[in-house]
Parts: sequence; C-alpha cells; structure tokens
Amino acid sequence: MTGTPIGNDIRRWRSERGEMTQKALADACGVTRQAIIALEAGRYAPSLELAFRIARAFGVGVEDVFHWRNA
Repeated sequence: MTGTPIGNDIRRWRSERGEMTQKALADACGVTRQAIIALEAGRYAPSLELAFRIARAFGVGVEDVFHWRNA
C-alpha cells in the first residue's frame, strides 16, 4: 500500500475530461504539477481545500474523486 489511506481517481477524471494534463489541473487548482503527480501516485493526501479544488475542476463532488482505500 502507498503512503496514505485515501485513494483517488484523479487520473481517470483527467482522462474523461479529454486527457486534461497534469499541468492544466495543477493550474486550475493553484498547485504545482509535482503536487498532482504525488497525489495521483498516492504519496500524500490532499488538504480538504485542495480536495475541493480538484473536485471543482472536474465539476464533480469530492467523493467522486477521493475515497478510503480498503485495508
């Protein structure tokens, strides 16, 4: 298991949004591309604010993007 119990579907949502780039998502959320890379890899959990920004960038709810991993 990776570093956080919170999983995400960021890559899937980027794909469903016409292959949105990591840079485009980062710019929309006010973070670096490296932050998006680390989130997609599960290396860290986003702050609540960033989770909402990411979900908003996709036009969906936070629970559509983030979820608890099964233990």
